[in-house]
Amino acid sequence: MPKGYWIARVDVRDAEGYKDYVAAAKLAFDKYGARMLARGGAHELAEGAGRGRNVVIEFASLEIAHDCYHSPEYQAAKAIRQKYADGEIVLVEGI
Repeated sequence: MPKGYWIARVDVRDAEGYKDYVAAAKLAFDKYGARMLARGGAHELAEGAGRGRNVVIEFASLEIAHDCYHSPEYQAAKAIRQKYADGEIVLVEGI
């Protein structure tokens, strides 16, 4: 079965407040077996507008990635994130 991934591109407006999101999201990520492949760090903008923070998270399947995103735990974290950051998240099936 192909793995599933979250690809997130984020501009953090309030770094201190964003820490609350990171702590809250950890509950969902732990529950659904998320594996962080890239979480912030150095990056090179090759094309497009870009964002300041780029994240890639691996899950056992796209279904599990979906379930994590729509879980009550992550939806609570999302509400916090939206107070402190702007961005996009796409769920992608691996090959």
